Amino acid sequence: MATHHKRSSKGEIEDLVKARYSLIWITSPEETRVEDSLKKLCVERETRLEVWSITEGFKTLANGQGTRDVKDPMKAIDHVIRAEGKAIFVLRDFHPFLKEPAVVRRLRDAATELRKTKKSLLVLSPVTKIPPELEKSISAVVDWELPNRQEIEAAARRVLPALPAATQQIIESDPTMMERVVESALGLTLVEAENVFAKSAVRTHTFDLETILEEKKQIIRKSGLLEYYEHREEFSDVGGMEILKDWLVKRRNAFDSRARDFGLPLPKGILMIGVPGTGKSLTAKAVGALWQMPLLRLDVGKIFGGLVGSSEENIRNVIKTAEAIAPAILWIDELEKGFSGTGSSGQTDGGTTSRVFASFITWLQEKTSPVFVIATANNVQQLPPELLRKGRFDEIFFCDLPGSEDRRSIIDIHLRKKKRDPGQFDLDRIVDATTDYSGAELEQAVIAALYDAFDTGSDLSSEGLLTTLKDIVPLAITMREQIEAMREWARTRARPAASRTRTPVKKGDGWMAKYGAPAQNLGDKAGEVDDGPSKIEL
Repeated sequence: MATHHKRSSKGEIEDLVKARYSLIWITSPEETRVEDSLKKLCVERETRLEVWSITEGFKTLANGQGTRDVKDPMKAIDHVIRAEGKAIFVLRDFHPFLKEPAVVRRLRDAATELRKTKKSLLVLSPVTKIPPELEKSISAVVDWELPNRQEIEAAARRVLPALPAATQQIIESDPTMMERVVESALGLTLVEAENVFAKSAVRTHTFDLETILEEKKQIIRKSGLLEYYEHREEFSDVGGMEILKDWLVKRRNAFDSRARDFGLPLPKGILMIGVPGTGKSLTAKAVGALWQMPLLRLDVGKIFGGLVGSSEENIRNVIKTAEAIAPAILWIDELEKGFSGTGSSGQTDGGTTSRVFASFITWLQEKTSPVFVIATANNVQQLPPELLRKGRFDEIFFCDLPGSEDRRSIIDIHLRKKKRDPGQFDLDRIVDATTDYSGAELEQAVIAALYDAFDTGSDLSSEGLLTTLKDIVPLAITMREQIEAMREWARTRARPAASRTRTPVKKGDGWMAKYGAPAQNLGDKAGEVDDGPSKIEL
């Protein structure tokens, strides 16, 4: 059973019908839009189009007359087998009837019978629920694409006459305005786009981007698989990691047509591996603000839904939504949690994890849409080796515990966020006392010290912060072995996110006195940072 993506869906169906594919499954919630396309196809090919539903029986939509009152699913298949001439038949929402063994058997008979004729049978459903017995009989599954820019623009232009004349003039005189409106509505179905344009016209008497984006966020949330992230984080909120930040800044404009004309390929994505709390997720959120692109967060755990076959459909829906909204950033947090079981997937879940993983990495390798994937992982040992092969990601970055300069900038950022002047603090002593603290631990230390100061009725001070730091046991102590193993792995396979500088630690400061020497850092020696391409040969 083949799954098709590349060509337009109407063109795809045309090829399949010409090639005498007898039984085709179309997945789309947009019944009317799909049927309109099929109607055009049938008019062009002088083919009859009959559409069936449980409520109305058969209706002829193109090149023929009359309606047949056949509402029984079995009789509907019989009618298709017996019908004369060139025809395309569409069965709407047929998936619930595939629980009946007799209906499944009759559909298999139909697939065999129709191969000898000029008839094709299409199952049109919002979900892909194919019983195992039918998998080999269904010749193709077509995921009908969401509306493209032209279709969305046509929907917007249908609403245009309802707007005040002055507003119409503004929109027509500024070509970028319509472009922004269309961009903001990509990823919606045609009906959803029409509704939100109408709502925006009623509410604001213009095309209000905020209203459109709000609707889009609701729809993405409704899917339950993707989360639409607001741009709350600024790129300046990320302390340190200058190599990674420089890499991202250089690719800020790599998605526009000028970059294509210059000969640049579309950036695919990055994988950030490293110690928990080193700012991987924060960086992902900040890139959305830097690039001014929608940021979609995928929870891989939700992909593996309850029903057999739904996991594969879920990953297809995620890819379809991300590509429709593109240019966009798809952020996959804690990647290893979702795909760690691919090796044993055959024994544990009938191979579902392996199939979903295969769909995902194939898309990662071959995608041509401007969807930039940011994947983060804390445990590199659990990642499948195929994911780390060259070509899947543009670069693999290792996010280590921050060096002295990075700690200084992180503490500076958090003090400013709390409306304090970093110049009033003894940053040298604080930096010395926080060797091998992660960014998240530094943030927590500032917050905890604020609570202590508030409780005693005093203001935050260097002494208060240093006292609080003595009570925090950093991950570098509790996860020393895992961090060492991760650094060892990253030394030859990943690129450091930051150059590392080391400050000698004063004995007796903080947890040094209690727990002994900290874990050794990566890249202590000068010149150990490798700015060349990552060496990812596993």
